[in-house]
Order: sequence, then structure tokens, then C-alpha cells
Amino acid sequence: MVPTSVGMRCPECARDRTEVRTARSMGSGRMQATFVLIGINVAVFFLQLLSGGPSGTDGWLFADGALCGNAVGGGGICGGGGELIRSDGGEWWRVVTSGFLHGGIIHLALNMFVLFILGQVLEPAIGTVRFVAVYLVSLIAGAVGALLMSDPVTFTVGASGAIYGLFVATILIARQRGHMEVVQQLAFWLAINLVFTFAASNISVGGHLGGIVGGAIGALIVVAAERSLARRETLAAELTAMAGLGVVFFAAAILIAQQGVSVTI
Repeated sequence: MVPTSVGMRCPECARDRTEVRTARSMGSGRMQATFVLIGINVAVFFLQLLSGGPSGTDGWLFADGALCGNAVGGGGICGGGGELIRSDGGEWWRVVTSGFLHGGIIHLALNMFVLFILGQVLEPAIGTVRFVAVYLVSLIAGAVGALLMSDPVTFTVGASGAIYGLFVATILIARQRGHMEVVQQLAFWLAINLVFTFAASNISVGGHLGGIVGGAIGALIVVAAERSLARRETLAAELTAMAGLGVVFFAAAILIAQQGVSVTI
């Protein structure tokens, strides 16, 4: 037997090394996209302040970019609780631009903090291009959920849909790679955030749930490629699948807005 820091072990066991896997050890590398996305969100909020005062929600940038079912669909009033605007409809860009607008500095800070944490885990693990693809798919899917579960008059903004998608994507990919400690850590924090999502009155439940769906499907595309197409270059196929998924979600958002579909839970 050989004395070790954890007690007496046999010579063969003493030579073994147990790998300790944490969120930080899941991937190692650069996280350019994470910093770029944070920079874009911060820059857009700065423009919100320039166009809309201290809160950033009273200017033209917010009014023209926030998600509103009436504005994306057939037209009508948008706002609720503040200054109302009238839209002629067909403003499809709001599906994307709303994901880069925020309702205040705290809203922005919380989202960017979580994006930084998840970005340093997921982006090095799957690569910058896949990371951006999952982010954008989750963002658009979040808009679908928000349109489906919000009043068509209501403005919805924030990167939360995309971030919830990254949350679930990180969990699924970590599970595929055997990083169960990462899965447990992130699942715990995801559960806490979902409790706040359903408990608070000013949070877009649909946006968060939609982002989760988008991130989950995006992650499953990556996982499927790792399982069945090992030793082959699959990036092009994965990006094609995610691009198709994004188009489907985008079309669903337009259709929901045009039909004025709304469900509550």
C-alpha cells in the first residue's frame, strides 16, 4: 500500500488520477463572440439612453425596436403602461432587434453577467460559430414564445431568451460529454431562475420558455453531430440545420403576430 493525500491506496490506484470536472474545465479557449455580444448589447443600451432618457425606454430606438405583436403583425397600438405608439404593422425586424434592447441598467447588467458566465463555458467548448448560431436561434425562439404568450399590445425586450437558450444548451452538451458536475451546477441555477420567471409579474414567461426550446434544439443538433458523425467535419451541416431552424422560428413569429394568437398559463 502507498500513503497518499486521501489515505492508503494500492500502487496501481495511487498512480491513477481522478479528473475533477467543473464548469470552467468543460472547455478552454477564447470567447470572442461572448465579448462581442456583450459589447453590442451595452452599445445598444447606450444608444437607448441617448434617444430615450435615463431609463432608455422612452425614445425612438426602443419604440421602433421593441417586440410588439401588433407592430410585427397587422398593425395597431403598442406600449402599455407608458407612451403608446401606433404601428401600421409588418415590422418584422423587431423579432431580432428586441433581443438587443433592455428595459433598464439592472436588466442589462443581470443579462450580461449571465452571458459572460455561460459564454466562458460554452463558447470554448463548441466553438465561436456554433455558439453564435445557438445564441441567435434561442433569441428568435424567445421572440416566438413572447409573441405567443404576451398581449399583442405589450412591448417585450431583452437578451433573456437567448441566454436561457444558452443555459439549456450548456447543460445538454455538458451531459453529452460526461461533465455531470457542470450539469448539476447549471440545472440548479436554471431552476432558481425559472422560479423567479414564474413568480415575477414583469418578466416575459414566454420569452424565457421560447429561448429554452430554441437552445435545447440547437444543442441537440450539436449533440447529434458529436454522437453519430464522429471523426467527420460536421460544422457546415450543423449550421445549415440551425439556419433552417432559425428560419422556421422566424416564420412562426410572423405568423403568430399576424394571427394575433395569444395563450396564458
